Amino acid sequence: MSDDLQKATTQGKINDFQKKSLSLKLMGGEKQIAKQHELKKLTARERLDLFFDKDTFQEVQLFVEHRSGLFGLDIKEIPADGVVTGFGKVNGRVVFIAAQDFTSSGGSLGEMHAKKIWKVMDMAIAARKPFVALNDSGGARIQEGVPSLEGYGGIFYRNTLASGYIPQITAIMGPTAGGAVYSPALADWVFMVKGSSYMYITGPDVVKAVIGEEVTHDELGGAVAHASKSGVCHVAVDSDADCIEKIKQLLSYLPDSCHSPLPLSDGKDNAERICTELDTIIPDKSNRAYDMKKIIKSLADNGEMFELQEAWAQNIIVAFVRIMGKPVGVIANNPRFAAGVLNVDASDKASRFIRFCDAFNIPLLTLTDVPGYMPGTHQEWAGIIRHGAKLLHAYSEATVPKITVITRKAYGGAYIGMCSKQLGADYVMAWPTAEIAVMGAEGACNIVYRNEIAKASDPEAKRQELAVAYEEKFNNPYFAASLGIIDEIIVPGETRRRIIALLDALKDKAESRISKKHNNIPL
Repeated sequence: MSDDLQKATTQGKINDFQKKSLSLKLMGGEKQIAKQHELKKLTARERLDLFFDKDTFQEVQLFVEHRSGLFGLDIKEIPADGVVTGFGKVNGRVVFIAAQDFTSSGGSLGEMHAKKIWKVMDMAIAARKPFVALNDSGGARIQEGVPSLEGYGGIFYRNTLASGYIPQITAIMGPTAGGAVYSPALADWVFMVKGSSYMYITGPDVVKAVIGEEVTHDELGGAVAHASKSGVCHVAVDSDADCIEKIKQLLSYLPDSCHSPLPLSDGKDNAERICTELDTIIPDKSNRAYDMKKIIKSLADNGEMFELQEAWAQNIIVAFVRIMGKPVGVIANNPRFAAGVLNVDASDKASRFIRFCDAFNIPLLTLTDVPGYMPGTHQEWAGIIRHGAKLLHAYSEATVPKITVITRKAYGGAYIGMCSKQLGADYVMAWPTAEIAVMGAEGACNIVYRNEIAKASDPEAKRQELAVAYEEKFNNPYFAASLGIIDEIIVPGETRRRIIALLDALKDKAESRISKKHNNIPL
C-alpha cells in the first residue's frame, strides 16, 4: 500500500471516528434536547460543561452499547447507553462523575449503563478522588429485566466501599424513583432542584392504588419535601446551574479522600480579629432567642458559611466554615427554633455530620446553647433515647480536634450530648453568660426544695426566692470552671482568636483507639 493510500485510509477512519463520536454526543437528538430545555433542565453534557474547568473533562467509555435483544431493544440505539461518565478538574482538582441523560432513552439504567458507572466509581476509589453523580433517569430499564437490578446493586456496593474514603455527592436533577433512590441515600450529600426533580420509593399512582392517598410528585418527593420534611435532601436549589455551583462550593471545603490534606483557601481572614459584636449578642433574659448563625459567621473567615439541611431539624445547625483558610465543621444549637432543644431529627442531623467530618479529618467546633432533650410521648415513642444515643456515639467516636464553646444554656444530658469533655472534647470554653447545670433553676428548686416550698406561707414567692439563689450559685460557668469541667471562661469577642490558637495547637493531634472491626452505632 502506498503512503498516500495509507494516509487516506487512516484519515478516513479518523473521520468515521469523529462522525460517530459527534453523533453519540448528541445523545437523544435535537427534539429530545428541546424537550429537556422546555422542562427548564439542562442535558448531561451541558451540566458537565458548567461543572468542569474548561477543556479538562475526559469521557470514559463513550462507545459502550447495551447488549439486550429483548422487547425490541435489538433494533434500538441508546447513545452512550444513557449516561456520560468520566473525570476532569473542578477548580483545579480532579473529580470523577456519572451524569445520566434523560434525552437518551429517559436515562434508564440497564446492564451496560450501570457498568459504566461501576467503572468510573472504581476509578475514583483507586485514584482517591471525589465522586459526583448527576441523576436524571426514568429508573430501571424494564426491558432488560434482572440485569438492571444487578446494576443498581453494584452501585450500592461501591457507594458503601467508598463511604468515609472519598467524598460522594449526588444531585437529583430529574426523576429518581424506586431502587434508584438508594445510591443518593448512601452518598454523603444530596442536592435537589426545586420544581424539576423528585425522588421516592413508589410514585403517586402506586400510592393511590395501594393506600388511597392522592398526592402530587412534588408533594411526595420534591426538593422542598425532602429538604424540610424527611431530611433526605441536604441542599435544595432553584436551578440546574445553581445546583452545579453549590456542589463546587461544597467540594471546596472537602479533601480528595480521607488520606488527603484539607484544602487551604487563599482568602484568609485576620487571625487577630476581635469579634466585638459577640459581646452583646446574648439577650439579658435567658428565655429570649438570638441568631446563632450570626455567631458562626462572626467566627468564620470573611463571614462565610456553607449550611447543610437548613430547612430540616432547624433547632440545630450544621455547616462548614473556614478558619484561617482551613475547613472546620460547626454544630450549633439554634435558639430560634424550639429553644435549640435536642430531639430525634436534630440528633440524627448532627450525628451524621459529625461522622462525616471525622471520616475526612475535618476539625469540629460545637457551639452550645441547649435547654435539654425534647420531652413528651411523641419523642419517646419516636425513639429519642436511641436517636439521642447516636449523638453521644458520634462525638465519642470522633478523633479529630474537638472544641466546644458554651454560649448560654447547657443543661442536663443535653450538656453532655453537645460535646462535653467526657465525650472527648479537647477544650471546652464558656462565655460569662453560660448556664451550666443539671436543669433550669426553677425545675431544680422544685425537686431540691420541695418540702421547704410546700411548708412556706407563700409557696410561689419562696420558689422564686430559692430559684434566684440557685441561679446565682449554679447557673453560671464558675462552678463548672472550679471543677475543671470547662477549661476557660472567655470574653465572647475573643472567641475566634482562641479557636485559631487551639486549632493550631491541635493540628497534629493523634488518638489511637481499641483495635476492632468497627463500632456498632445505635442506628
